Amino acid sequence: MKLTSYWYDTAEPSGDYRRTPVPETADVAIVGGGLTGLSAAVELARHGAKVVVLEAETLGWGASGRNGGMATTGLAIGMGTAISRYGRERAVAMHLEYDRAISTIEDLVDEFAIDCDFERSGKLALACNQRDLDGLRAAQDEINRIAELPDVTVLDGADLGAEIASPFYVGGMVDPRGAGLHVGKFVHGLAGAAAQSGAYLCEKAGVASMTPHGAQTVLQTTRGSVRAAEVLIATSGYTGKLTPWLRRRVLPVGSFIVVTEPLGPELAAELLPTRRMASDSKMLTYYFRMTPDNRLLFGGRARFALSNPDSDLRSAKVLRKAMTTVFPALRSARIDYTWGGLVDITLDQMVHTGMTKGAHYSLGYSGHGVQMATHMGREMGLYLAGKSESYPWAGDKFPAVPGNLGSPWFLPIVGAGAHVVDGWNRLTGGRR
Repeated sequence: MKLTSYWYDTAEPSGDYRRTPVPETADVAIVGGGLTGLSAAVELARHGAKVVVLEAETLGWGASGRNGGMATTGLAIGMGTAISRYGRERAVAMHLEYDRAISTIEDLVDEFAIDCDFERSGKLALACNQRDLDGLRAAQDEINRIAELPDVTVLDGADLGAEIASPFYVGGMVDPRGAGLHVGKFVHGLAGAAAQSGAYLCEKAGVASMTPHGAQTVLQTTRGSVRAAEVLIATSGYTGKLTPWLRRRVLPVGSFIVVTEPLGPELAAELLPTRRMASDSKMLTYYFRMTPDNRLLFGGRARFALSNPDSDLRSAKVLRKAMTTVFPALRSARIDYTWGGLVDITLDQMVHTGMTKGAHYSLGYSGHGVQMATHMGREMGLYLAGKSESYPWAGDKFPAVPGNLGSPWFLPIVGAGAHVVDGWNRLTGGRR
């Protein structure tokens, strides 16, 4: 079993950027070389800006290469919560923005001919009990009122067997707009597109400090300094002490994944006949999909802990047990990969953009980072290039997470509470 991302291990980098010189000046310096940073760099470079991406590790090393490769529709908070919080008109606009984000990926794949197995196979939202299924029906009613989108369909009982071979769920909702992709190949494809467009990509160039210098900012990295007119913070779940104001507003929650050996086309077709991107309604959500080479990828908040080799191995045991509960046919399947990474969850589970201490930022993707990081990078690039008039998602209050002053010491307590809630819902069928 490899303690590394399947996506890393099965994708070829577009180049080695560890020795790319850090330029002395730039129009825009981007801190973070994941999907947000690379997508913004592509947009800025194509509009003539001198842009440098500063990555502490290697491109895609963080959340962008440690996820499930799923670009799925819908807000993290759900349509019902969004309507009650923001009103129906704004909730619909937000839902449509998440849908457009998947189209942003598709546009980039087509424009730059990125071979990353992108496919609109659809999203399968699964209900663990009758209450959750009723919630999906309510969401169906609201989503199907949005004229711009195709209808979603709720399935229960025997009808669910056409989507998944599992006794664990009582029903589900199918949205045809969801997509899957090989996110490692996509990240490397974006990097290649950014480099070809003229962006400076600098790996192993962690930013140690940012100091105002007149109307500009000097960023001191481990490989030299750059003076930039604008700075974009694109660090998601790896936001740290460089930007303490943002750090207090982002909760870095560990998400862990296991990937099986190749299962073969017959077993793959039996387990997930339509190959949709699937996730369920538990507080400690399970999410899963088939990879392009017919492995089952199975992930979740296995443990409320940060990723390291010991933590990843412990999480693999938890996830293997969960996987075989959902899919009993995989009891003898070998696990070939396991890894963990950090999801950037905000208190309101919404995307946030703005400026603090002279630096622009976009983060808070709350588990929807594949499409939203890519989309928000492009939108921030357009704004910084002077091609749009305002930040996307501008104006929303960005609350700090109470007690989050650095290391998230309280995560095990939160995780224990979530386990209790999920256990109770499983025992009672979701009845209050």
